[in-house]
Amino acid sequence: MTTIDADILIIGSGITAALMAARLAETTTRGITVVEAGRATTPFAERARARARFMAYGESPWKQDHLDDQNAFGTAWGFSPSMTVGGLAMHWGGVAPRYSPEDFTLRSLYGVGDDWPFTYDELDPFYQEAEERMGVSGEQGPVALDPRGKPYPLPPLPVNHNLKQLQGWATAAGIAAWSTPSAKNSVPRDGRAQCQRCDTCYPVCPSGAKYSPDFTWDALVAANKVTLLTETLIRRLVADPKTGAIVRATGNRTDAGGEKVSITATTVVLAAGFTWSPHLLLLSRDAAHPDGLANRSGMVGRYLAGHRNVNAYVTLPLELFPGINAQHSLVSKQFMRVPKSGRYLRHDLRLWESDVGREPRLRNDAGAVQFGDALLDDWRARAKGATARVRAYYDVLPDRDSRITLDSAHTNRFGDPMPSLAFRDAPESAALRPWQEEQVAALFRRMAKAGNGTVLKMENSVNDLGQEHPAGGCRMGNDPATSVVDKWGRAHDHENLWVAGAPTQVSASCCNGTLTFVANGLRTASAIARA
Repeated sequence: MTTIDADILIIGSGITAALMAARLAETTTRGITVVEAGRATTPFAERARARARFMAYGESPWKQDHLDDQNAFGTAWGFSPSMTVGGLAMHWGGVAPRYSPEDFTLRSLYGVGDDWPFTYDELDPFYQEAEERMGVSGEQGPVALDPRGKPYPLPPLPVNHNLKQLQGWATAAGIAAWSTPSAKNSVPRDGRAQCQRCDTCYPVCPSGAKYSPDFTWDALVAANKVTLLTETLIRRLVADPKTGAIVRATGNRTDAGGEKVSITATTVVLAAGFTWSPHLLLLSRDAAHPDGLANRSGMVGRYLAGHRNVNAYVTLPLELFPGINAQHSLVSKQFMRVPKSGRYLRHDLRLWESDVGREPRLRNDAGAVQFGDALLDDWRARAKGATARVRAYYDVLPDRDSRITLDSAHTNRFGDPMPSLAFRDAPESAALRPWQEEQVAALFRRMAKAGNGTVLKMENSVNDLGQEHPAGGCRMGNDPATSVVDKWGRAHDHENLWVAGAPTQVSASCCNGTLTFVANGLRTASAIARA
């Protein structure tokens, strides 16, 4: 058995853990040990080659980034089995919007959902820190819609010809839209290149312009700021039955040997994401904690949150050039407040150029097969004009029974039951869903009309097996009877246990969540440093 003594133990090495570790390394003198169940994958030096093979053969750039027997079941959209150094953010898109101030006070403002135990203004400094540590390029939107304490750390990614045309269309439709904030260098920074518009941000950035957590881990390990222990799966946390303090984390190596591992630490940070953080707490049940650790309230694994989308393709009488920086977009926060109609609907809005309806094709309208010049002539004719893609994530209020449970029918190599996920809308959200989706669809039709265009097709969360950008499972709150952790992420039941990032969130807003997960984690790191 391997035994390790640590001051601060961080379980998980995703983006929230990486930036928390960076902050803790600067603000404490305590030793930091980080445990990751998987291994490192595709270092930066290999990414140009990985991109080339992805483009040529569709080959995954991220090899061996998971454990075959460590999977979630149930409604698992939004969940990925990625277990690797850096986690899911090794292949994220880099899109980094903030939530809106209204997200933190839904109950007070609109009488639905729940308020967070802190406000947007309290999170603003940590949003800023997250943006600076990642290097977020952004454009200030209208201040009333997009408040922030300081300017973005990097200038916005350029709004190219295609996006300028779409911006004019949005303006004609009465919508303010601006460059989407992204964790991609608009100028060289931190030894990483300026974005070269390779258009493969997702799944892989070959230039290093897009932030990924391995950059932080590589720097911390090289400077001996952290000890990073890979291929080690923590399977249980052990609590003192009298004090409740976490005295030990136990698990096994995930390599061929499967050796047992035991780690003691004075501070334990659970930063394993919305699935594996509550899963470990539920697995760690004992005689003193028969429902799992930190679960006196019965809230561990509950209130899984996310959102769905309505997506449309609109043909417009514009001249666009499909394929030029297609992974950058415009964003609007104009609809992230409840409209005057009074019924609850909040959504974001994103605009891209698209080649839908303008792709090359082997058969013409008459069904005849095309070859050579005929195929090219047909493609040139079809490429004229423009197609825009618009998408709105709309807010879904989570139900108490939107949850993770242990599924004994599925076990890993060690016999541990795997998590089963079941996303569920709160009743008020479920009742509004048809009306909400029709309101968004009507907006898209109005936008098309304003641009003298036509809606080519519309789709509602076509992969709706769960919800996107998921969070929750260890929600924060001031009342130990209705929450798992306090407003700083500290477990109500265990003084030296902290849960970080996505699992602690009360809700998931109506936009991409990664920046907020990180900001929330940095806020927790500030409290750990003070403790």
